[in-house]
Amino acid sequence: MAGTASVADTAFVGPDAQVYENAQVCDRARICDNAKVYGYALVYGWAQVSGDARVYGFARVDDDASVRDNARVSGFAHVYGFGSASGDALVNGNVLVR
Repeated sequence: MAGTASVADTAFVGPDAQVYENAQVCDRARICDNAKVYGYALVYGWAQVSGDARVYGFARVDDDASVRDNARVSGFAHVYGFGSASGDALVNGNVLVR
């Protein structure tokens, strides 16, 4: 973890995962494997980011949502509820995934 990134005590960031720049990981969120969360991204609730996934920009992932495999979530995209981005998905811009 570097910069002004913030990880809550109740959140989990695995040994090979990274949270940096101004990103925040809160609540019971999990960042696993080689996943990266950066920029001004926010991951919270029971959300999970895993595999080689990336969440960045002003993107948000929350509730029970997941971003996994090689998926990229960026811009102002919001993955929430039981939404999922997986495989080689690219979720960018003002997009809601539920």
